[in-house]
Amino acid sequence: MLRIYNTLARDKQPFVPLEPGKVRMYVCGMTVYDYCHLGHARVMVVFDLVTRWLRASGYEVTYVRNITDIDDKIIRRAHDNVESITALTARFIRAMSEDAAALGVIEPDHEPRATEYVPQMQTIIERLEREQLAYVAADGDVNYSVRDFPGYGKLSGKSLEDLRAGERVEINSGKRDPLDFVLWKRSKEGEPSWASPWGDGRPGWHIECSAMSAALLGDTFDIHGGGQDLQFPHHENEIAQSEGANHQPFVRYWMHNGFVRVDDEKMSKSLGNFFTVREVLARYDAEVVRFFIARAHYRSPLNYSDRHLDDARQGLARLYTALKGVEVPVVAPIDWELPQAARFRQAMDDDFNTPEAVAVLFELAGEVNRTQDPASAGLLRALAAGLGLLERDPTEFLQATPYGIDPISIEAQIAERATAKSARDFATADRIRTELLEAGVVLEDSASGTVWRRA
Repeated sequence: MLRIYNTLARDKQPFVPLEPGKVRMYVCGMTVYDYCHLGHARVMVVFDLVTRWLRASGYEVTYVRNITDIDDKIIRRAHDNVESITALTARFIRAMSEDAAALGVIEPDHEPRATEYVPQMQTIIERLEREQLAYVAADGDVNYSVRDFPGYGKLSGKSLEDLRAGERVEINSGKRDPLDFVLWKRSKEGEPSWASPWGDGRPGWHIECSAMSAALLGDTFDIHGGGQDLQFPHHENEIAQSEGANHQPFVRYWMHNGFVRVDDEKMSKSLGNFFTVREVLARYDAEVVRFFIARAHYRSPLNYSDRHLDDARQGLARLYTALKGVEVPVVAPIDWELPQAARFRQAMDDDFNTPEAVAVLFELAGEVNRTQDPASAGLLRALAAGLGLLERDPTEFLQATPYGIDPISIEAQIAERATAKSARDFATADRIRTELLEAGVVLEDSASGTVWRRA
Protein backbone atom coordinates (compact mmCIF):
# COMPACT_ATOMS: atom_id res chain seq x y z
CA MET A 1 0.00 0.00 0.00
CA LEU A 2 1.24 3.46 -0.86
CA ARG A 3 2.46 5.45 2.14
CA ILE A 4 3.10 9.19 1.96
CA TYR A 5 5.01 11.36 4.42
CA ASN A 6 2.38 13.87 5.51
CA THR A 7 4.01 17.12 6.69
CA LEU A 8 0.92 17.88 8.76
CA ALA A 9 1.16 14.56 10.66
CA ARG A 10 4.99 14.50 10.58
CA ASP A 11 4.84 10.82 9.72
CA LYS A 12 4.34 8.41 6.84
CA GLN A 13 0.68 7.50 6.51
CA PRO A 14 -1.21 4.99 4.36
CA PHE A 15 -2.65 6.86 1.40
CA VAL A 16 -6.43 6.69 1.33
CA PRO A 17 -8.00 9.15 -1.13
CA LEU A 18 -11.28 10.87 -0.43
CA GLU A 19 -12.88 9.13 -3.38
CA PRO A 20 -11.78 5.54 -4.10
CA GLY A 21 -9.68 5.28 -7.23
CA LYS A 22 -9.38 9.04 -7.71
CA VAL A 23 -6.74 11.52 -6.56
CA ARG A 24 -7.05 15.31 -6.54
CA MET A 25 -3.67 17.05 -6.23
CA TYR A 26 -2.69 20.72 -6.19
CA VAL A 27 0.90 21.95 -6.43
CA CYS A 28 2.05 25.55 -6.04
CA GLY A 29 3.58 26.66 -9.31
CA MET A 30 5.69 29.56 -10.44
CA THR A 31 5.47 33.32 -10.13
CA VAL A 32 6.22 34.26 -13.72
CA TYR A 33 8.54 37.26 -13.69
CA ASP A 34 11.82 35.49 -14.55
CA TYR A 35 13.18 32.24 -15.92
CA CYS A 36 12.70 29.07 -13.87
CA HIS A 37 15.60 28.13 -11.63
CA LEU A 38 16.77 24.76 -10.31
CA GLY A 39 14.35 24.93 -7.38
CA HIS A 40 11.45 25.23 -9.82
CA ALA A 41 12.86 22.34 -11.85
CA ARG A 42 12.85 20.14 -8.78
CA VAL A 43 9.22 20.95 -7.95
CA MET A 44 8.12 20.23 -11.52
CA VAL A 45 10.02 16.95 -11.79
CA VAL A 46 9.18 15.70 -8.27
CA PHE A 47 5.44 16.10 -8.67
CA ASP A 48 5.61 14.77 -12.22
CA LEU A 49 7.14 11.61 -10.71
CA VAL A 50 4.37 11.53 -8.08
CA THR A 51 1.67 11.92 -10.75
CA ARG A 52 3.19 9.22 -12.96
CA TRP A 53 3.35 6.73 -10.08
CA LEU A 54 -0.20 7.45 -8.90
CA ARG A 55 -1.47 6.82 -12.43
CA ALA A 56 0.70 3.70 -12.79
CA SER A 57 -0.90 2.51 -9.54
CA GLY A 58 -4.32 2.74 -11.12
CA TYR A 59 -5.53 6.06 -9.79
CA GLU A 60 -7.38 8.60 -11.89
CA VAL A 61 -5.43 11.77 -11.09
CA THR A 62 -6.54 15.36 -11.46
CA TYR A 63 -3.35 17.39 -11.22
CA VAL A 64 -3.49 21.18 -10.81
CA ARG A 65 -0.39 23.39 -10.85
CA ASN A 66 -1.11 27.10 -10.68
CA ILE A 67 0.56 30.15 -12.19
CA THR A 68 0.90 33.39 -10.23
CA ASP A 69 0.61 36.11 -12.85
CA ILE A 70 0.01 39.11 -10.57
CA ASP A 71 2.41 39.94 -7.76
CA ASP A 72 4.65 42.72 -6.42
CA LYS A 73 7.69 41.22 -8.16
CA ILE A 74 5.85 41.02 -11.47
CA ILE A 75 4.75 44.64 -11.22
CA ARG A 76 8.28 45.81 -10.39
CA ARG A 77 9.91 43.77 -13.15
CA ALA A 78 7.43 45.02 -15.78
CA HIS A 79 8.07 48.60 -14.65
CA ASP A 80 11.85 48.12 -14.78
CA ASN A 81 11.61 46.56 -18.25
CA VAL A 82 9.24 49.25 -19.51
CA GLU A 83 7.01 46.35 -20.50
CA SER A 84 3.35 45.53 -19.94
CA ILE A 85 2.53 42.98 -17.26
CA THR A 86 0.66 40.90 -19.84
CA ALA A 87 3.67 40.77 -22.17
CA LEU A 88 6.06 39.96 -19.31
CA THR A 89 3.99 37.11 -17.88
CA ALA A 90 3.17 35.65 -21.31
CA ARG A 91 6.88 35.56 -22.17
CA PHE A 92 7.88 33.75 -18.98
CA ILE A 93 4.91 31.36 -19.10
CA ARG A 94 6.14 30.26 -22.53
CA ALA A 95 9.67 29.87 -21.19
CA MET A 96 8.41 27.86 -18.19
CA SER A 97 6.45 25.53 -20.48
CA GLU A 98 9.51 25.03 -22.67
CA ASP A 99 11.69 24.20 -19.65
CA ALA A 100 9.11 21.75 -18.29
CA ALA A 101 8.77 20.00 -21.65
CA ALA A 102 12.55 19.70 -21.98
CA LEU A 103 12.68 17.99 -18.58
CA GLY A 104 10.04 15.48 -19.63
CA VAL A 105 7.38 16.92 -17.35
CA ILE A 106 3.84 16.00 -18.37
CA GLU A 107 1.50 19.00 -18.51
CA PRO A 108 -0.84 19.26 -15.51
CA ASP A 109 -4.53 18.70 -16.12
CA HIS A 110 -5.22 22.31 -15.13
CA GLU A 111 -2.83 25.26 -15.04
CA PRO A 112 -4.95 28.11 -13.68
CA ARG A 113 -3.72 31.69 -13.64
CA ALA A 114 -4.40 33.83 -10.60
CA THR A 115 -5.90 36.70 -12.63
CA GLU A 116 -8.64 34.34 -13.87
CA TYR A 117 -9.92 33.61 -10.35
CA VAL A 118 -10.26 37.04 -8.72
CA PRO A 119 -14.07 36.73 -8.20
CA GLN A 120 -13.57 33.42 -6.36
CA MET A 121 -10.92 35.05 -4.17
CA GLN A 122 -13.29 37.86 -3.29
CA THR A 123 -15.98 35.33 -2.33
CA ILE A 124 -13.63 33.66 0.15
CA ILE A 125 -12.61 37.02 1.62
CA GLU A 126 -16.27 37.95 2.12
CA ARG A 127 -16.83 34.67 3.98
CA LEU A 128 -13.82 35.35 6.19
CA GLU A 129 -15.22 38.79 6.99
CA ARG A 130 -18.50 37.22 8.05
CA GLU A 131 -16.55 34.79 10.25
CA GLN A 132 -14.71 37.78 11.77
CA LEU A 133 -11.42 36.38 10.51
CA ALA A 134 -10.78 39.30 8.16
CA TYR A 135 -10.82 43.05 8.71
CA VAL A 136 -10.22 46.23 6.75
CA ALA A 137 -7.13 48.01 8.04
CA ALA A 138 -6.59 51.74 8.23
CA ASP A 139 -4.50 51.66 5.03
CA GLY A 140 -7.38 50.09 3.08
CA ASP A 141 -5.94 46.58 2.88
CA VAL A 142 -8.03 43.61 3.98
CA ASN A 143 -6.04 41.46 6.41
CA TYR A 144 -6.49 38.01 7.93
CA SER A 145 -6.68 37.97 11.74
CA VAL A 146 -4.32 35.12 12.56
CA ARG A 147 -4.97 35.03 16.31
CA ASP A 148 -8.67 34.43 15.68
CA PHE A 149 -8.01 31.15 13.86
CA PRO A 150 -7.40 28.47 16.54
CA GLY A 151 -5.43 26.06 14.35
CA TYR A 152 -2.80 28.48 13.08
CA GLY A 153 0.68 26.96 13.21
CA LYS A 154 -0.32 23.31 12.93
CA LEU A 155 1.51 22.75 9.63
CA SER A 156 4.77 24.43 10.65
CA GLY A 157 4.51 23.03 14.16
CA LYS A 158 5.17 26.38 15.77
CA SER A 159 3.19 28.33 18.34
CA LEU A 160 1.98 31.85 17.66
CA GLU A 161 4.68 33.12 20.02
CA ASP A 162 7.37 31.26 18.06
CA LEU A 163 6.07 32.65 14.81
CA ARG A 164 5.81 36.18 16.15
CA ALA A 165 9.52 36.09 16.96
CA GLY A 166 10.46 34.72 13.52
CA GLU A 167 12.54 36.74 11.12
CA ARG A 168 10.01 36.42 8.32
CA VAL A 169 7.32 38.40 10.16
CA GLU A 170 6.83 41.77 8.55
CA ILE A 171 5.53 44.51 10.85
CA ASN A 172 2.98 46.73 9.15
CA SER A 173 1.29 49.61 10.92
CA GLY A 174 -2.00 48.73 9.21
CA LYS A 175 -2.16 45.34 10.92
CA ARG A 176 -3.66 44.56 14.29
CA ASP A 177 -0.97 41.94 14.80
CA PRO A 178 2.41 41.48 13.09
CA LEU A 179 1.41 37.94 12.07
CA ASP A 180 -1.68 39.07 10.19
CA PHE A 181 -1.36 38.80 6.43
CA VAL A 182 -2.97 40.60 3.53
CA LEU A 183 -5.92 39.14 1.63
CA TRP A 184 -6.72 42.14 -0.55
CA LYS A 185 -4.34 45.01 -1.35
CA ARG A 186 -5.71 48.48 -1.89
CA SER A 187 -4.56 49.62 -5.33
CA LYS A 188 -1.79 52.14 -5.81
CA GLU A 189 -1.56 54.53 -8.72
CA GLY A 190 -0.41 52.81 -11.90
CA GLU A 191 -0.94 49.28 -10.56
CA PRO A 192 -3.41 46.80 -12.06
CA SER A 193 -6.60 46.57 -10.03
CA TRP A 194 -10.03 44.97 -9.82
CA ALA A 195 -13.25 46.38 -8.38
CA SER A 196 -14.23 44.89 -5.04
CA PRO A 197 -16.46 45.55 -1.99
CA TRP A 198 -13.35 47.04 -0.32
CA GLY A 199 -12.45 49.34 -3.17
CA ASP A 200 -10.23 48.85 -6.19
CA GLY A 201 -7.29 46.58 -5.48
CA ARG A 202 -5.70 43.22 -6.15
CA PRO A 203 -5.42 39.92 -4.30
CA GLY A 204 -2.70 39.02 -1.86
CA TRP A 205 -0.51 36.08 -2.76
CA HIS A 206 -1.87 33.49 -0.32
CA ILE A 207 -5.57 33.83 -1.21
CA GLU A 208 -4.85 32.81 -4.82
CA CYS A 209 -4.20 29.15 -4.05
CA SER A 210 -7.17 28.79 -1.69
CA ALA A 211 -9.46 30.04 -4.46
CA MET A 212 -7.96 28.11 -7.38
CA SER A 213 -7.73 24.79 -5.53
CA ALA A 214 -11.33 25.04 -4.28
CA ALA A 215 -12.64 25.95 -7.73
CA LEU A 216 -10.92 23.03 -9.45
CA LEU A 217 -10.67 20.34 -6.75
CA GLY A 218 -13.26 21.18 -4.11
CA ASP A 219 -13.06 22.55 -0.58
CA THR A 220 -11.25 19.39 0.59
CA PHE A 221 -8.84 17.44 -1.60
CA ASP A 222 -6.19 14.75 -1.32
CA ILE A 223 -2.66 16.09 -1.85
CA HIS A 224 -1.15 19.57 -1.71
CA GLY A 225 2.48 19.87 -2.75
CA GLY A 226 5.23 22.43 -3.10
CA GLY A 227 8.73 23.33 -2.06
CA GLN A 228 9.77 23.21 1.59
CA ASP A 229 10.14 26.99 1.57
CA LEU A 230 6.36 27.31 1.12
CA GLN A 231 5.44 25.41 4.28
CA PHE A 232 5.49 28.69 6.19
CA PRO A 233 3.96 31.12 5.70
CA HIS A 234 2.27 30.33 2.39
CA HIS A 235 0.77 26.91 3.10
CA GLU A 236 0.05 27.77 6.72
CA ASN A 237 -1.91 30.77 5.49
CA GLU A 238 -3.76 28.70 2.90
CA ILE A 239 -5.00 26.43 5.68
CA ALA A 240 -6.16 29.40 7.75
CA GLN A 241 -8.03 30.93 4.81
CA SER A 242 -9.66 27.75 3.48
CA GLU A 243 -10.60 26.14 6.78
CA GLY A 244 -11.65 29.47 8.26
CA ALA A 245 -14.02 30.06 5.36
CA ASN A 246 -15.32 26.52 4.80
CA HIS A 247 -15.27 24.92 8.29
CA GLN A 248 -13.85 21.64 6.97
CA PRO A 249 -10.38 20.14 6.52
CA PHE A 250 -8.52 21.69 3.60
CA VAL A 251 -5.99 19.01 2.60
CA ARG A 252 -5.48 15.41 3.69
CA TYR A 253 -1.80 14.96 2.74
CA TRP A 254 0.79 17.74 2.58
CA MET A 255 3.96 17.00 0.60
CA HIS A 256 7.06 19.22 0.54
CA ASN A 257 10.22 18.63 -1.47
CA GLY A 258 13.60 19.59 -0.03
CA PHE A 259 15.78 22.57 -0.89
CA VAL A 260 18.26 22.73 -3.74
CA ARG A 261 21.81 23.52 -2.63
CA VAL A 262 24.82 24.37 -4.78
CA ASP A 263 28.13 22.85 -3.68
CA ASP A 264 26.63 22.41 -0.20
CA GLU A 265 25.53 26.06 0.05
CA LYS A 266 22.03 27.45 -0.21
CA MET A 267 21.32 28.60 -3.75
CA SER A 268 20.89 32.38 -3.87
CA LYS A 269 21.59 35.23 -6.23
CA SER A 270 23.56 37.07 -3.53
CA LEU A 271 26.05 34.18 -3.30
CA GLY A 272 26.47 34.07 -7.06
CA ASN A 273 25.48 30.39 -7.21
CA PHE A 274 22.04 30.85 -8.74
CA PHE A 275 21.30 28.85 -11.89
CA THR A 276 18.32 28.94 -14.21
CA VAL A 277 17.06 25.77 -15.84
CA ARG A 278 18.19 27.15 -19.20
CA GLU A 279 21.73 27.72 -17.99
CA VAL A 280 21.94 24.14 -16.77
CA LEU A 281 20.37 22.68 -19.93
CA ALA A 282 22.92 24.57 -22.02
CA ARG A 283 25.58 22.35 -20.43
CA TYR A 284 23.76 19.12 -19.61
CA ASP A 285 21.29 16.89 -21.40
CA ALA A 286 17.78 17.46 -20.01
CA GLU A 287 17.30 13.76 -19.25
CA VAL A 288 20.52 13.83 -17.24
CA VAL A 289 19.10 16.67 -15.14
CA ARG A 290 15.86 14.74 -14.65
CA PHE A 291 17.85 11.64 -13.64
CA PHE A 292 19.92 13.73 -11.22
CA ILE A 293 16.71 14.94 -9.53
CA ALA A 294 15.15 11.45 -9.46
CA ARG A 295 18.21 9.87 -7.82
CA ALA A 296 17.61 11.90 -4.64
CA HIS A 297 14.62 11.33 -2.39
CA TYR A 298 12.22 14.22 -2.86
CA ARG A 299 12.30 15.23 0.82
CA SER A 300 16.09 15.31 1.07
CA PRO A 301 18.28 18.30 0.12
CA LEU A 302 19.45 18.18 -3.51
CA ASN A 303 23.08 19.24 -3.85
CA TYR A 304 23.86 20.60 -7.31
CA SER A 305 27.43 20.60 -8.61
CA ASP A 306 29.18 19.82 -11.88
CA ARG A 307 30.60 16.71 -10.24
CA HIS A 308 27.14 15.42 -9.31
CA LEU A 309 25.75 16.19 -12.77
CA ASP A 310 28.70 14.46 -14.41
CA ASP A 311 28.09 11.45 -12.18
CA ALA A 312 24.40 11.45 -13.14
CA ARG A 313 25.36 11.57 -16.82
CA GLN A 314 27.66 8.57 -16.39
CA GLY A 315 24.97 6.67 -14.49
CA LEU A 316 22.32 7.29 -17.12
CA ALA A 317 24.81 6.29 -19.83
CA ARG A 318 25.30 2.95 -18.03
CA LEU A 319 21.57 2.29 -18.23
CA TYR A 320 21.36 3.24 -21.90
CA THR A 321 24.47 1.20 -22.70
CA ALA A 322 22.77 -1.89 -21.27
CA LEU A 323 19.91 -1.43 -23.74
CA LYS A 324 22.15 -0.82 -26.73
CA GLY A 325 22.11 -3.68 -29.21
CA VAL A 326 19.41 -5.65 -27.35
CA GLU A 327 16.13 -6.29 -29.14
CA VAL A 328 13.71 -4.75 -26.66
CA PRO A 329 10.16 -6.05 -27.13
CA VAL A 330 7.17 -3.77 -27.44
CA VAL A 331 6.38 -2.47 -23.97
CA ALA A 332 3.80 -4.74 -22.39
CA PRO A 333 2.01 -4.41 -19.03
CA ILE A 334 4.50 -4.92 -16.22
CA ASP A 335 4.34 -8.24 -14.38
CA TRP A 336 4.56 -6.94 -10.83
CA GLU A 337 5.16 -10.47 -9.52
CA LEU A 338 8.68 -10.41 -11.00
CA PRO A 339 11.27 -9.84 -8.24
CA GLN A 340 12.75 -6.62 -9.66
CA ALA A 341 9.31 -5.20 -10.47
CA ALA A 342 8.08 -6.02 -6.98
CA ARG A 343 11.06 -4.26 -5.39
CA PHE A 344 10.57 -1.25 -7.67
CA ARG A 345 6.93 -1.05 -6.63
CA GLN A 346 7.81 -1.46 -2.97
CA ALA A 347 10.26 1.44 -3.25
CA MET A 348 7.82 3.77 -4.97
CA ASP A 349 5.03 2.86 -2.56
CA ASP A 350 7.34 3.84 0.30
CA ASP A 351 6.83 7.60 -0.01
CA PHE A 352 8.05 7.67 -3.63
CA ASN A 353 11.51 6.36 -2.79
CA THR A 354 13.08 7.00 -6.18
CA PRO A 355 16.69 6.30 -5.04
CA GLU A 356 15.71 2.71 -4.25
CA ALA A 357 13.73 2.47 -7.48
CA VAL A 358 16.77 3.67 -9.47
CA ALA A 359 18.90 1.06 -7.68
CA VAL A 360 16.56 -1.60 -9.11
CA LEU A 361 17.14 -0.16 -12.59
CA PHE A 362 20.90 -0.53 -12.18
CA GLU A 363 20.46 -4.10 -10.98
CA LEU A 364 18.39 -4.88 -14.07
CA ALA A 365 20.96 -3.16 -16.31
CA GLY A 366 23.65 -5.42 -14.88
CA GLU A 367 21.51 -8.45 -15.65
CA VAL A 368 20.95 -7.27 -19.23
CA ASN A 369 24.69 -6.72 -19.69
CA ARG A 370 25.37 -10.30 -18.56
CA THR A 371 22.57 -12.08 -20.41
CA GLN A 372 21.46 -9.79 -23.28
CA ASP A 373 17.98 -11.02 -22.35
CA PRO A 374 15.27 -9.09 -24.25
CA ALA A 375 12.69 -9.69 -21.52
CA SER A 376 14.94 -8.16 -18.85
CA ALA A 377 15.73 -5.25 -21.18
CA GLY A 378 12.01 -4.74 -21.75
CA LEU A 379 11.36 -4.69 -18.01
CA LEU A 380 14.21 -2.20 -17.51
CA ARG A 381 12.75 0.12 -20.09
CA ALA A 382 9.18 -0.27 -18.79
CA LEU A 383 10.09 0.45 -15.17
CA ALA A 384 12.28 3.41 -16.16
CA ALA A 385 9.44 4.84 -18.25
CA GLY A 386 7.48 5.17 -15.01
CA LEU A 387 10.14 7.70 -13.98
CA GLY A 388 10.16 9.39 -17.39
CA LEU A 389 13.55 7.84 -18.24
CA LEU A 390 15.12 5.63 -20.95
CA GLU A 391 12.49 6.51 -23.53
CA ARG A 392 15.00 7.45 -26.25
CA ASP A 393 16.96 5.29 -28.64
CA PRO A 394 20.17 4.31 -26.78
CA THR A 395 22.43 5.41 -29.63
CA GLU A 396 20.71 8.80 -29.76
CA PHE A 397 21.46 9.38 -26.10
CA LEU A 398 24.96 7.93 -26.15
CA GLN A 399 25.92 10.03 -29.16
CA ALA A 400 24.49 13.28 -27.83
CA THR A 401 27.21 15.76 -28.67
CA PRO A 402 29.87 16.34 -25.97
CA TYR A 403 30.68 19.96 -25.29
CA GLY A 404 32.75 21.58 -28.00
CA ILE A 405 32.67 18.51 -30.27
CA ASP A 406 30.90 18.46 -33.63
CA PRO A 407 29.49 15.04 -34.69
CA ILE A 408 30.70 15.70 -38.25
CA SER A 409 34.19 16.26 -36.84
CA ILE A 410 33.97 12.99 -34.88
CA GLU A 411 33.02 11.03 -38.00
CA ALA A 412 35.87 12.70 -39.93
CA GLN A 413 38.35 11.66 -37.22
CA ILE A 414 36.97 8.11 -37.26
CA ALA A 415 37.49 8.00 -41.04
CA GLU A 416 41.03 9.38 -40.63
CA ARG A 417 41.75 6.72 -38.01
CA ALA A 418 40.42 3.97 -40.31
CA THR A 419 42.74 5.18 -43.07
CA ALA A 420 45.68 5.22 -40.65
CA LYS A 421 44.91 1.66 -39.50
CA SER A 422 44.70 0.50 -43.12
CA ALA A 423 48.16 2.00 -43.70
CA ARG A 424 49.35 0.29 -40.49
CA ASP A 425 50.02 3.74 -39.00
CA PHE A 426 48.95 2.60 -35.54
CA ALA A 427 50.58 5.58 -33.79
CA THR A 428 48.20 7.97 -35.59
CA ALA A 429 45.23 5.67 -34.99
CA ASP A 430 46.02 5.51 -31.26
CA ARG A 431 46.52 9.28 -31.09
CA ILE A 432 43.09 9.91 -32.61
CA ARG A 433 41.46 7.47 -30.19
CA THR A 434 43.20 9.16 -27.23
CA GLU A 435 42.29 12.68 -28.37
CA LEU A 436 38.64 11.73 -28.76
CA LEU A 437 38.61 10.01 -25.38
CA GLU A 438 40.02 13.14 -23.74
CA ALA A 439 37.21 15.11 -25.43
CA GLY A 440 34.61 12.74 -23.97
CA VAL A 441 34.18 10.36 -26.93
CA VAL A 442 34.65 6.57 -26.73
CA LEU A 443 35.27 4.59 -29.91
CA GLU A 444 33.93 1.03 -30.15
CA ASP A 445 35.41 -1.19 -32.86
CA SER A 446 33.63 -4.23 -34.27
CA ALA A 447 33.67 -6.36 -37.41
CA SER A 448 31.08 -4.03 -38.96
CA GLY A 449 33.11 -0.88 -38.30
CA THR A 450 33.62 1.78 -35.62
CA VAL A 451 30.88 3.60 -33.74
CA TRP A 452 31.22 6.25 -31.05
CA ARG A 453 29.48 7.27 -27.86
CA ARG A 454 30.02 9.76 -25.10
CA ALA A 455 32.43 8.73 -22.38
